[in-house]
Amino acid sequence: MDASEKYRAFYAKLICTAAKVDDPRVEAAFGAVKREPFAGPGPWWTGIGGHPYVETPDDDPAFLYQNLLVALDRERGINIGMPGWHAAWLASCNIKPGETVVQIGAGSGYYTAILAHLVGPNGRVYAYEIDEALGAKARENLNEQHQVEVRTQSGVAPGLPQADLIYVCAGAAQPSRTWLDALRPGGRLLFPLAPTGVFGGMLLITRPDQGSTWPAMFVSRAAFIGCVGLQDEEAGRRLTEAFSREWDRVRSLRLDRAPDDSCWFAGEGWWLSTAER
Repeated sequence: MDASEKYRAFYAKLICTAAKVDDPRVEAAFGAVKREPFAGPGPWWTGIGGHPYVETPDDDPAFLYQNLLVALDRERGINIGMPGWHAAWLASCNIKPGETVVQIGAGSGYYTAILAHLVGPNGRVYAYEIDEALGAKARENLNEQHQVEVRTQSGVAPGLPQADLIYVCAGAAQPSRTWLDALRPGGRLLFPLAPTGVFGGMLLITRPDQGSTWPAMFVSRAAFIGCVGLQDEEAGRRLTEAFSREWDRVRSLRLDRAPDDSCWFAGEGWWLSTAER
């Protein structure tokens, strides 16, 4: 037994129970992946989001196996995000062995490793990280994960691989057209509709076999560091107002025709509706 194995087993059960996740594959993934390599040497700065960081007393790995975020860059607010939230989000994606996943905002690679565990050895994970230093760390941390390819470049530029799931870990004011175009029929996009400074929501969108009405729903509220290239101050202001009213009624993303009375929020060339069809 390695130093953190007993902690990981408890931690995986704890966060899945807290997130109301009844998926043994998600629990197994969190129990299998060590957090230490991705957090770097301790002691660590930890937190619960929206509050000041707290430094651990030392480098005992037990401190990492709690439902806490871990700072990668305190000055910029870049973290390994809250595992309980990610457990719920990953469970909502219904990831299957053998699928292809594109991750936007890999950080040091912790959730990339979780995704790799979920798709298995016959799956594929393309992890995009625009920060070169973090991308280098992710590449080093994941060098034994043969189904993972780390790309140190923008995840909103054209040319993304065709994917069954796009899992975004950076807040945006709108869904990138690049993401939508990269989804296979039946593919899912999960991203934080939450530009910088906005407490938004994690939006799950599914590409239909045909048509311009895509099933969509918010899995939860969410806040993230901003995704470069997808920020809009005015949209952020309007989103803050929109999230004050019935965000959980959203049922579809529309990519054609003008918004109707079912519109919850409208962007340029897209809108979210409370109607399914």
